[in-house]
Amino acid sequence: MSKAIYIATTEPNSGKSIISLGLMQMLLGKAAKVGYFRPIIDDYPNGAKDNHINTIISYFNLQLQYEEAYAFTRSEVIHKNNQDKEDEVLDKIIDKYKAIEERFDFVLVEGTDFSGEGAIIEWDINVLMAKNLGIPTILLASGVGKTLDELVNNIYMAYDSFTDNGVEVLMVVANKVQPENLELVRKGLEAQLPKNILIGVIPKNPILGNPTIKEIVEVLDGKVLFGEEYLNNQAGHFGVGAMQLRNYLTHLQKDGLVITPGDRADIILGALQANLSINYPNVSGIILTGNLVPEDSIIKLIDGLSDVVPIVSVKEGTFSITNRIGAIRPRIYAENIQKITTSIHDFSKHVPEDELAERLITFEAKGITPRMFQYNLLKRAKTNIKHIVLAEGLDERILKATKLLIDSNAVKITLLGDPVKIQEKVSQMDLDLDLSKVNIENPTESTHFKAYAQELYELRKHKNVNLAMAEDLMEDVSHFGTMMVHKGHADGMVSGAVHTTKQTILPALHFIKTRPGVSVVSSVFFMCLEDRVTVYGDCAINPNPTAEQLAEIAISSANTSRMFGIEPKIAMLSYSSGDSGEGADVDRVRTATQLVKERCPELKVEGPIQYDAAVDAKVGKVKMPDSQVAGEATVFIFPDLNTGNNTYKAVQRETGALAIGPVLQGLNKPVNDLSRGCTVDDIFNTVIITAIQAQD
Repeated sequence: MSKAIYIATTEPNSGKSIISLGLMQMLLGKAAKVGYFRPIIDDYPNGAKDNHINTIISYFNLQLQYEEAYAFTRSEVIHKNNQDKEDEVLDKIIDKYKAIEERFDFVLVEGTDFSGEGAIIEWDINVLMAKNLGIPTILLASGVGKTLDELVNNIYMAYDSFTDNGVEVLMVVANKVQPENLELVRKGLEAQLPKNILIGVIPKNPILGNPTIKEIVEVLDGKVLFGEEYLNNQAGHFGVGAMQLRNYLTHLQKDGLVITPGDRADIILGALQANLSINYPNVSGIILTGNLVPEDSIIKLIDGLSDVVPIVSVKEGTFSITNRIGAIRPRIYAENIQKITTSIHDFSKHVPEDELAERLITFEAKGITPRMFQYNLLKRAKTNIKHIVLAEGLDERILKATKLLIDSNAVKITLLGDPVKIQEKVSQMDLDLDLSKVNIENPTESTHFKAYAQELYELRKHKNVNLAMAEDLMEDVSHFGTMMVHKGHADGMVSGAVHTTKQTILPALHFIKTRPGVSVVSSVFFMCLEDRVTVYGDCAINPNPTAEQLAEIAISSANTSRMFGIEPKIAMLSYSSGDSGEGADVDRVRTATQLVKERCPELKVEGPIQYDAAVDAKVGKVKMPDSQVAGEATVFIFPDLNTGNNTYKAVQRETGALAIGPVLQGLNKPVNDLSRGCTVDDIFNTVIITAIQAQD
């Protein structure tokens, strides 16, 4: 089963509670433990709490604390956005969502309400949250005040917006539709939406559309004089009792709320008598206006007459109070069992529950979003903290990244370089980096220097390296850092911000060497596109790999992909797809593909295949209709370094994608290379990936 569902509305007051309650009831019949999460809630004064959260947690007895069930208040989000800290908002939302996801079998995520300041940006926020959480969505719209065309177009535009941003929409729901129009709305939505989208059409229900006396008391700040046990009575209609009693009685309606000045004893007593009489409809409550309370003799009479009708005193005058009651937006709260059970019943009756449950069970996300990918990287690194050595300790980018890494508590860091110069550099940069939390090694002054040089000599003497040469090499930070990894004094090394790829990789090849069964060291880039993360290999190491080497690169890349939570679907790229092309280059890719299939028959691999057929479902269906990979590739193996390096840089620059790498694969222990044009974020991500490789 999919781990979560996101409820998004197109407007305020669309009746989102009915969907939340109905879904929760349905899900609890399918999963043992269901959690609830609202990324952003309204601001509540005086310590008041969000009603949606309280209702769901209380009614369904969820093992969830109130503070765990949301990430931000609306004002906090606006403040963050004004400071250009949108990334912090998403990071915290993902963090809190994942904490709930770990504890529950399924999570119901409820979007924002489009109310108050900041409503104009909430649509984009809802799309962004659903996209980055990587979960399917149910879209909800209200039929109140809309023509059929307006309602259908409103829902279709919402569907189009979410799907254009890579969010899977499982179902759309039109709520608060006039009962006689249910089938009309359903047919209108079916005509406009794709056939695979589930459709729910829920009628307007007066029980859900009317406020309770409790809600009225809260809004009016009223004082309950009688009938406190009956505050959940619903005010179906309301009217002012200003005329004589004999005339007013003819205006009473079912579940009517009586609004009258507090000194009108005739109206008060007449309404109570009418409530007892079988000849008149029942009265839901009485509101006494003008801060007037009946005289003691009348109070005594009321007390002995009935306590099933709530009587509430308010300060304001009749006209003002009537207008305020008319403006109340009814809501559902934990104590109002009638509204909750009505919501659950209406959802079950008018929404295709069984089909929705089946979709949730069979739903598979089409990849992982970049932000979720990075979140998972950091979280995984923290599960087993590793020690990574950074060879270029004087580089400003390295020092800035070191601060972020230390603050993240995800890795231990050793910087190579002169401690005095590193301290001076940190001071010059005015960088708040606590060097007491960092190990600093100056290779030539290290207590390990002689032993490392001796080890290098023993390993390379067959290549005519003498001890003096070994000592010279060990003064080089790349050699020293790699030897730390080889000897187990660090778990991995990252270099290349200043040094060339050759300077970084050669020491690793000389004494860390390749894993058993691996003959070629290769590399991948994690390409963090707007809505997914893919793997490109080899774009940094091997200029012209043979068919044998291409096959090995593909298998190594699939293993790396799987290690980092990306299901490998391998596209062996060439200038033609399938059997359409001929020539030495395409034959080499064809042979490599066959070797992958023979060695790892469980892998999904296609080749030769062109890039467009690998990424575009429509093109893939035309060019390779029977392929399991075409249009869905996640791992792209380029035929040579020239093609791979240029492609990854073109995609990076033209789309704004984050390229994490190169990540080296095939070594016994992890050593990774940076580009000399790397950013602080590049260094941070590469170190985290190196730490995860060290865990493996």
